[in-house]
Amino acid sequence: MNNSFTNTARLLGAGLRALLVLTLLTGVVYPLVVTGIAQGLFPGKADGSEVRADGRVVGSALIGQSYDLPPKKGQQTPQADLKWFQGRPANGLATNSVNTRYHLLVSGATNLAADNKELAAQVRDARAAVVRDNSVPGYRVDPSDVPADAVTSSGSGLDPDISPQYARLQAHRVAVRNALPLAPVERLVADHTEGRTLGFMGEPRVNVLRLNIALADLVAARH
Repeated sequence: MNNSFTNTARLLGAGLRALLVLTLLTGVVYPLVVTGIAQGLFPGKADGSEVRADGRVVGSALIGQSYDLPPKKGQQTPQADLKWFQGRPANGLATNSVNTRYHLLVSGATNLAADNKELAAQVRDARAAVVRDNSVPGYRVDPSDVPADAVTSSGSGLDPDISPQYARLQAHRVAVRNALPLAPVERLVADHTEGRTLGFMGEPRVNVLRLNIALADLVAARH
């Protein structure tokens, strides 16, 4: 009996020591080492890829934002502020008493099948809105020119980027709404177009937040 009790106590003691050592290594030492390396080599990414403007953090380069007008009294769905470049739709984001679209704690796709009638209606409505909003005097958007990312949300609903094609499509409207010549606005799009990662991963893209910050600087300089 005594030997059995002693062996059990030894096993429990060894298990407890192993638990403490592993907890220390994986719960304290490893996170501190990884955090230290990340802060040393990639401080911007380690801190959330913060984007600053006017001396303050205005968002993250990894998370999309909405660019809407202040809602009017009784208005449930805010209208897009068309002086800014707009990001992708965010139909997949849910709402509850705490979170609304683009408030980070809620994200996700619609999970609607490609032949779902609700999804098809969303795409049709989004295409019609893109054509209507971006058709300005001297420039009319053809529905066939509307890219897929302009009418569909991403898997997370928080995609911060749009395709160069969608950004160029919006340039005419942005120029008109801000009383700017078209050429410098198109140059902003070209300057903020990023190629594929490492030359072969992903697609060319434009970060909407950074593009709109540059647009705000252009407007301030021109006016």
